[in-house]
Amino acid sequence: MFSVITTSPEQTWKIGEMLGARLKAGDTVCLYGDLGAGKTSFSYGIAQGLDVQEHYITSPTFTFVNEYEGRVPFYHIDLYRLVDPGELENIGFEEYLDSDGVTVIEWADRAEDKLPGEALSVYLSYVDDHSREIGFLAEGERYEKLLDELRVTLNKI
Repeated sequence: MFSVITTSPEQTWKIGEMLGARLKAGDTVCLYGDLGAGKTSFSYGIAQGLDVQEHYITSPTFTFVNEYEGRVPFYHIDLYRLVDPGELENIGFEEYLDSDGVTVIEWADRAEDKLPGEALSVYLSYVDDHSREIGFLAEGERYEKLLDELRVTLNKI
């Protein structure tokens, strides 16, 4: 596990973009953090790294899932309004995991029992009005390698 501090939304999405450039079909990224911690900014960056052409990525709070086309499909899931875990079945949650695209899950803690055993967990924390701490935890060899590559890139900046 390692973490970085960002001092603007642009830095947050830039780190997401660096990660997104390394993601491939079947990858799952689980986002954790309070309201306003930067989960959607980070997701926007991942979309940019996946070459999604949409200029405005929104959090699918009311629809649960937004799908975007990029070099691989980008499935952006937001579970903030999840009331009953049974709703996960209604949105086809498990079908997005290990799919033909990259799945990013905001408020992943609300589906803890349904998450894959191997995934990348990203913890976003509010430091102050401009700063966020982004912590990364890899679960599985694929994600450990991914984090090693990301760490090397971030150390060069």
